[in-house]
Amino acid sequence: MTKIYTKTGDAGETGLFGGERVSKNDLRIEAIGVVDELSAAMGVAGSQEEAKPYHELISHIQRDLFAIGAELASSSNVVVGLTLISATDVERLEREIDKLEISLPPLKHFILPGGSPIGASLHFARTVCRRAERAVVRLYRHASLRPELLKYVNRLSDLLFMLARHANFSESIVETSWRGRS
Repeated sequence: MTKIYTKTGDAGETGLFGGERVSKNDLRIEAIGVVDELSAAMGVAGSQEEAKPYHELISHIQRDLFAIGAELASSSNVVVGLTLISATDVERLEREIDKLEISLPPLKHFILPGGSPIGASLHFARTVCRRAERAVVRLYRHASLRPELLKYVNRLSDLLFMLARHANFSESIVETSWRGRS
C-alpha cells in the first residue's frame, strides 16, 4: 500500500514537475495553492442543490483549473502530456458571460456579495479567483508564463460575478446595492 505522506516536504520544500525542488513559499507554489483553493471553492458552490443548472460549467472550470495548476507546477515552459489553456478557453468564458449578462437587469450600482447560499458561494469563489489572479500575476512578473493563464483567470472572475448574480436572480433574491455608508 502506498502511503499519502512522503516526508519529502518536511524541510519546507516541495517538488515541481521535472523534479526541481522549491521552497513551499515560492511564488510558483503560492499560485498553485490559490488556484487549488479556487477549485475547492468552486466545488463547494457546485455541491449545493441550487447549483444544478451550473454543474457542467463548474466541473469544466475545475478541470481547467487543474490544467492551470499543472502548468504552473512545471519547472519549464514545456508541459508534456497536458492540454493547455488557450485563447479558445478564454473565449468560452466570454460566451458564458455574455449569455448570462443578457438575462440579467443592468447594474446601476456596486452590489454587496451575498444573497442565496449559491449566490454567496459564487461571490466567495470570485474573491478567491481574484486572489489567484494576483498570485499568478506575481509569478508572471518573475517567471515565463503564457499570457493565456492571466487572461483565463481574469475572465473567470468576471464569469463568477455573473454566475453569482444569475443564481440570485434565479432564486428571486434582490441584490443589495452599495451606495456608500449611511
